[in-house]
Amino acid sequence: MTYCDGLAAGRNVRFCRVLGLLVFAAVLWPARGVCAEDADGFTVVLLPDTQFYSEKFPDTYLAQAEWIKRHAEDERIEFVIHLGDIVQNYDAEAEWKAADRAHRVLDGAVPYSVLPGNHDMSKERDSTLYNKHFSPARFKDRPWYGGSMDETNDNNYCLFTAAGMDFMVLSLEYRPRDHVVDWANRVIDEHPGRRVIVATHRYMSPDKRTETGDRLWQKLIRHHADVFLAVSGHHMEVNHQTSTNEAGRPVHELLCDYQGQPNGGNGWLQLLRFDPGRNEIRVETYSPTLKQHKREPAHNYTLEYDMGRAELKKAG
Repeated sequence: MTYCDGLAAGRNVRFCRVLGLLVFAAVLWPARGVCAEDADGFTVVLLPDTQFYSEKFPDTYLAQAEWIKRHAEDERIEFVIHLGDIVQNYDAEAEWKAADRAHRVLDGAVPYSVLPGNHDMSKERDSTLYNKHFSPARFKDRPWYGGSMDETNDNNYCLFTAAGMDFMVLSLEYRPRDHVVDWANRVIDEHPGRRVIVATHRYMSPDKRTETGDRLWQKLIRHHADVFLAVSGHHMEVNHQTSTNEAGRPVHELLCDYQGQPNGGNGWLQLLRFDPGRNEIRVETYSPTLKQHKREPAHNYTLEYDMGRAELKKAG
């Protein structure tokens, strides 16, 4: 081997070593954060059925809340939506205290909404303990809290702004009654220009809308051009579909519930990455306790959503 051959060989070895380190880092480094090319990107977190955490694994619930608070800035988390079934037993004070402990981590740190699932109230819709810990009074001084239908917080709405766009999260009780649907229609009408996310505990099943979902679609969602997303839990699976409303715009309908996983759900969250530059919402699934992403297509996919419509840039 000549001197020049030796130099070339040395450079090749060094190049291969550097390339190997880069590949190794790419494999180990998890996909995190919104798109670096889009300075306006932001994240909305879906917090599905925490009932078994409140009952048996309270540290998992706490770890989810702490991860959200710790990464609120670098993940650009603008809002957290709880999908209901906060607890397993509606009349168990200890479970409500565990849930309260987790959400106190978020209080004053990251805006969030709650709604009652079927496990959060009795069959007669007694939601006393839900409202003891998550009443309108808890949120009344938060600038993002819009209000509730009545003196309870069973049905409420929240407002936030991200990337120059105004949003509403409309949270509805388990199997909303007719007068609740009427109220929801009025709230949307009273906030023209808000991009609306409807959250309720039971809407999608693992293969289609539930009867409650069909009813909400017919009596509420399809009539409003600005409703673009419906999110729910309850069924122990994930699913998504896209429907078209009366204005000809897409409405994405998502199911997210991991309570059937080991340890009450293994801490899985869904992260909705809004990317205005690409007019996309990238759905990712991540567990703060496992420190893992779910890469399967059912848990990791992209939705198209037009974030550039001028008439919706700012609410009127």
